[in-house]
Amino acid sequence: MGLIFKWLLRLFMLLSLLAALAVTAVYYLASRSLVDYEADYTVPAITGPVEIIRTNSGVPHIFADADEDVYYGLGFAHAQDRLWQMVMLRRTAQGRLSEIFGERTLNVDKLIRRLDLYGLAQRSVSAQDAETKSALEAYSAGVNAWLRIVNEDALGRGAPEFFVFSPKIAPWQPADSIAVIKIMALQLSGHLEEEVVRARASLLLQPERVRDLLPDTPGQGIAALDYAAMMQGLGLPRYAANTSGPKDPLSPFPERELAGASNAFAAAPERSAAGGTLLANDPHLGLSAPSIWYLARLDLSSGGVIGGTIPGMPVVLTGRSDKVGWGLTTAYVDDQDLFIEKLNPENANEYLTPDGYKPFRTAQSIIEIKDAPSQTINMRWTENGPILPETHYNLGTITPLGHEAALSWTMLTDKDTSIQAALKLMRASTTEEVIAAAADYVAPAQNLTIVDQDGIALKTIGHVPRRHPAHQSRGRIPSQGWLAQNRWLGVMPYASNPEFTRPAGGILGNTNNKVIERPFPDHVSYTYGDTQRVQRWRRLMLNRQVHTRDSFVEAQLDTVSFTARAMLPLIAADLWFTGEAAPEGTPERLRQQALEIMAQWNGEMSEHLPEPLIYAAWLRALQSRLIRDELGPLESEFTHVEPLFLERVFRDADGAGVWCDILQSAPVETCTDISRLALDDALVWLSEKYGPAIESWRWGDAHEATHDHQVLGKIPLLSAVVNIRQSTSGGDNTLMRGRTSGSGPEPFQNVHAAGYRGVYDFADPDSSLFVMATGQSGHPLSRHYDDLGVLWRRGEYIPMSLDPELARAGSVGTITLTPASE
Repeated sequence: MGLIFKWLLRLFMLLSLLAALAVTAVYYLASRSLVDYEADYTVPAITGPVEIIRTNSGVPHIFADADEDVYYGLGFAHAQDRLWQMVMLRRTAQGRLSEIFGERTLNVDKLIRRLDLYGLAQRSVSAQDAETKSALEAYSAGVNAWLRIVNEDALGRGAPEFFVFSPKIAPWQPADSIAVIKIMALQLSGHLEEEVVRARASLLLQPERVRDLLPDTPGQGIAALDYAAMMQGLGLPRYAANTSGPKDPLSPFPERELAGASNAFAAAPERSAAGGTLLANDPHLGLSAPSIWYLARLDLSSGGVIGGTIPGMPVVLTGRSDKVGWGLTTAYVDDQDLFIEKLNPENANEYLTPDGYKPFRTAQSIIEIKDAPSQTINMRWTENGPILPETHYNLGTITPLGHEAALSWTMLTDKDTSIQAALKLMRASTTEEVIAAAADYVAPAQNLTIVDQDGIALKTIGHVPRRHPAHQSRGRIPSQGWLAQNRWLGVMPYASNPEFTRPAGGILGNTNNKVIERPFPDHVSYTYGDTQRVQRWRRLMLNRQVHTRDSFVEAQLDTVSFTARAMLPLIAADLWFTGEAAPEGTPERLRQQALEIMAQWNGEMSEHLPEPLIYAAWLRALQSRLIRDELGPLESEFTHVEPLFLERVFRDADGAGVWCDILQSAPVETCTDISRLALDDALVWLSEKYGPAIESWRWGDAHEATHDHQVLGKIPLLSAVVNIRQSTSGGDNTLMRGRTSGSGPEPFQNVHAAGYRGVYDFADPDSSLFVMATGQSGHPLSRHYDDLGVLWRRGEYIPMSLDPELARAGSVGTITLTPASE
């Protein structure tokens, strides 16, 4: 027995030693790509010395005599800190993910190739002006200089991920930067899926019930449209099973209810306590580790610029100079239309147009697939745009036999000058100059909130489609592509885009809400990203005669839910303080306890309270009970609570109270019955998941921010190193928005939030603040991988100064780039 024990001990020690050696080797290889922020390099393609000063938070301040050398320095810094992220963005835009991930990403690659994103980006390079081309070329040279140093000095392949996946990295090119902004357009656009869902709903429901379920943003609107009538006689099924598979984390295509969102608001000097303009901006995107955002300061000949950049592009997308500040919010412009194209029954290679049948424009593309044979796909385009596969957003459920679906989208252009507009904007010195610079912007459409030294403005930027007044569906649902009146007539003039300058009230803002009401075809959209947050923002702005930097910070971090305050009195009106006393441990007693604490709640979505968790679970169960019998498989598309729908139902607007009656049951249920049953459903689910004691439930346990690594985040053990999880306050409809996943075993996880926050005070510009959600580095072993995330979670910021001496005083290192001799 002793001998066996001795050998087992030796075996254990040997395995432990081997494990320790393996961990040491992995650490050594991974740590080789950690960046030394105190170094000197001799590099080609610059005209003079470049200084990259990293502050204690890892934010680079880049100084050079020539603007092109500054862009070179930004490319160098981006590649140092975010090389894997940049390569992944480029691979996504090229439709080349399957080369390293195999068949799991094949459908993503096929769709990207059909959209021809990278081809459009390549052809758009020639559309840029000379200054933009120079900036793109300089930025690319900076990226490539770091790639050369990585290879020559054996710096761990540039990022740890390249030890797991292919280490081959092609040189960066100007087209790659344009492709990145097209990927951002994909992530911020949701009208395509909205059209599909609306069409599917109209196959099931009467027009007035579609209006309940998918309400127009309040304001003058139009009646719901009947897709079944438009496609009459073409054999579309009412209850069609979903044709889309589960979404891959690497897919850039957003779910309908997780498209772009943001807040931006500004105060004129007369509404500012210190007498200078104020601007706050927090763009919302899917959370990831590292964040999509990267903080940087560029010292251009026109002056310093500081704010949020996206690795891969040489621009500050949201930020400030010493003269102007700007912020972005998704405008929800209806810039996508689906067309149902009719095939020639005699020749499937032709489709019907207003001028008769015409052949598709076609091309082939070969997709290389890891561990599998390559595949050749046939790509087709009509005059309206590329043909999409039936699996994308369940298009197969609304496409009749003998037809195909094509997409028109303002982003699908080979003359995309959006990056040119962003570069011009950084050199502007007044709100008027910013608005003029943004005329070159194409997509994704944004609301640009601007301040200068003495005024504020808001302008919708990006191309808005020009539609015929007799358009069949007005862009609400897919229309017949062979009818001339359905086809786009180009784009609207930039001057017609909504614009608000120097308002009399001294306050401007946008929370993705509707900014203007205009009749079709001059409208902007029928569907917007917010009807709730704007109510809370309006109240906070009106509560003060004058604002300060700190009051703007307070508004940006506000977690009171207007929706909770508005909805609970409706859905619980007949439930508060009713019923007989119930014994402990019974469902009735649990319901009474929940209602008692909810009656005292002020709508604060605090991570430390149980009330937000009960509220969220209750409304989720309530909406599910209301719609599941009518919608069948389509219910899965409604993963988030729609407050306007619940309000219509409980106010019985236009007969919407009929949703409360369960179709399959004989009794006629009331809305009070359904509300009570939904509360019981929620409480049972919460008790099973978090235990029976209500007082121990915490919203933060469910509303955990999931900054996950898109690739390594699913690998056991590694996930604990690369994923960043944080308990957070806020919710779907608070100003400090933390959009929940809406599905799966953790439906309240925070998956979509403000990856960047900035507050700019032009009374004292160097007191401006910003922060991002994770850290500057994409390297999990770097202290800058998650250091800013700690501040972000607590609602804290770091200084946003353009003072070079402050940057040098707080420096943790300076990289000096010296021109190589000829």
